[in-house]
Formats: sequence, C-alpha cells, structure tokens
Amino acid sequence: MEVSRTPPRALDIPISSLAPAHLRPRLFCSLTKSTSGRLPSLSPPATQPPPAGGGAMAASDLGGKAKEAFVDDDFELAAELYTQAIDAGPATADLYADRAQAHIKLGNYTEAVADANKAIELDPTMHKAYYRKGAACIKLEEYQTAKTALELGSSYANGDSRFTRLLKECEERIAEEASQAPVKNAEAPATATVEDKEDIANMENAQPVVEPPSKPKYRHDFYNSATDVVLTIFAKGVPADSVVVDFGEQMLSVSIEVPGEEPYHFQPRLFAKIIPEKSKYQVLSTKVEIRLAKAEQLTWTTLDYSGRPKALPQKISTPAETAPRPSYPSSKSKKDWDKLEAEVKKEEKDEKLDGDAALNKFFRDIYKDADEDMRRAMMKSFVESNGTVLSTNWKDVGSKKVEGSPPDGMELKKWEY
Repeated sequence: MEVSRTPPRALDIPISSLAPAHLRPRLFCSLTKSTSGRLPSLSPPATQPPPAGGGAMAASDLGGKAKEAFVDDDFELAAELYTQAIDAGPATADLYADRAQAHIKLGNYTEAVADANKAIELDPTMHKAYYRKGAACIKLEEYQTAKTALELGSSYANGDSRFTRLLKECEERIAEEASQAPVKNAEAPATATVEDKEDIANMENAQPVVEPPSKPKYRHDFYNSATDVVLTIFAKGVPADSVVVDFGEQMLSVSIEVPGEEPYHFQPRLFAKIIPEKSKYQVLSTKVEIRLAKAEQLTWTTLDYSGRPKALPQKISTPAETAPRPSYPSSKSKKDWDKLEAEVKKEEKDEKLDGDAALNKFFRDIYKDADEDMRRAMMKSFVESNGTVLSTNWKDVGSKKVEGSPPDGMELKKWEY
C-alpha cells in the first residue's frame, strides 16, 4: 500500500495570531508588505555555495586590515596581520615587502631584511623591496649591502629620488668608515611623496619594541679560530633543503622550516664584520655548522653585537705575525763566512806549489779554461795512453787511438787483470 507524500507547504499564519492587539500595528509595519495580509514564507532558505577563492579573499582582507593598522600607527598589529595573511596564502611579494616596512617601524631590522629578501625572491623587479632592504641595512650599519640593494632597486624605480638620497648616505657612511671622518647627514629634498615621508619616518623615528626573550627551538654555540668564527646550531635530522642561510657584512640570517613543525629563525647582528663571500655552512646529521670568515682577526667574546664590550678586543696572533725570537748576548764573536771564503780562494790562487802539485794545478787550470773539444782531447789522450800523453788538439787525437809514450828510461807494460 502506497502512501502519497506531498511536499511541505509554506506556513501561512494570520497576523492576528502573532501578537496582542496593541503590538499588531508596529509588528505589521516591520514585516514585508503582502497583499494577502499574511507573513512571507518561513521555509528554510536555500544553502548558498561558498564563494570561490576563499583563501585569497581572506589573505586580501587581512592585508587590508594590516594596512589600516599601519596607518593608525599600530605597527605590532600590522605585522601580526601581515603574518596571518602570509600564512593564509598565497604569500605575495607585496605582503612580505609591507611586513618589512612594519618591522622597520618596530626596529626589527634583521627581520625586515629577511622579509625584503623574500619579496625580492618572489618579484625581482619590486623596487620598494630593494628600498626597504637598503633602509634596514643602513640601520644595521651594513652599508655595502645597503648600497648594492639600492643600486639594483634604483634601476627598477624610474628615477625615484629616495634611492639617490639613500645611496648618497651609504657612500658617505662608507667613506666615514674608511677615513674615520665625521659625516654630514644627507638633506631631504624639498618635495617628497607620501610614501617617501612614511619611509623616512620609519628610518628616523623607529623605536625598538622590547619583547621578553623566548626559549629558542634549537641550542647554538660558537668558538673562535684565527680566521673564522664557527657557529654550531644543534638541529638534529634537519633536511638540507629546509635550511636557508644568508650572510651580510655584519648580519647573519638562519631559517629552518621543516614541514609540520614550528619554523626556526635566528637573525643576530654579529659581534664584528665578516666576509660574506668566504663564509659558508654545512648541514650535517646532528647539526648545522656555519663558518663566518672574519674581516679582522679579533677575538669574538660573544656572537651578538649587543654583548660587545666598549673596549676593543684583542687581536689573535698568528705565526706570521709573531715577533722574532730575541737574540741573547754570546761570548763567541760572529764570523763573516763570505769574507772567509774569499780569503781562502785568494790564498789558494797565490799559493806557490812545487813538483807534482804544481803540475797538477797547471793541468787543472788548462782543463778549467778549455772549450769542449780541448777537454775531449785531454780526456781521450790521457786515458788511451795510460796517463803518458796529454793532448789538447782534438783534430789530432779524435780520429785515431793514442798510443802510450813512456818517459825516457822507462818501459810501457800491459797488466793482466
């Protein structure tokens, strides 16, 4: 037996049953007007599908809120919202560049450089990322790194005067370091854009925000050698492709991002300057070993610049720089061996010999001053004649055997061996 089912109908409820009489006119005015004098349908509304691209919309909304917070001078909130927008994805070069600006305002210059580097990686032509990297590096006294970034960024900026001003300041700072001469601050141009003023305020009026130190994810330690500082980060079993290390003149940035784990960032301003080109790192099974090539052979008493003492550290002495051993007084007089050799040679030359010694000296002098043919003739004639003939004429003895010629009164005999 089949039971017929009818679809549910919209409920039609008279207005008179909804409220007391003294409330009916007010209630009636708040409802949608209908010619039938009855309420509209109370059927459940149809479910609407979620809009496409929800993640992108969320990141866009967070980015917009972050800009509003930045305009309201709430830089901590702006940085946090930019971080949420980056985590929501997709992470764009603009988000990283804008978060770098917030970090500059907060005085987090190493984080600003890291964000600017990420923005440049995503968009190598974004001139504002180069500008903010240069501005942060100036605050970190990384003038050469700042100059390189500003020179590259100015090529994409189409004559932006801000780059010219910061480049001039970099060159003056570099000259100051070289000559230790006082440097005048670069004057700001008479007219500046809103973004120009905003970036100037970031650099000049930024007040660092002191945050309580948190326990790092990985422990680290370092030691000095004559030419390097060896930093060890005890990160066990970390894939090599999850480790990114950037070197600056006096800055180090270490990022370890393992999927599914909390990222690790270590960005100290270093105790002293290093040579980035000669610095390197290696990812091992139990640690990450980083070798920082020293620009000066100083003993680093700490890794971070904030712990650097006011007095200059001692230079490390190397074998090449060690002083010569002191000479002690001696009772023996020093001899001039060159002079002594010359005197012996002179005595030998002036010595008057007799007998066989004089004859042998005579033959030696002849052989010493002879040419190749004369020497060959002397050797051939002396050997073949058993020491009885000595000729210096190669043409005479070269083509025949030289027979022995004993002195008068002596007889030449052959000895059998």
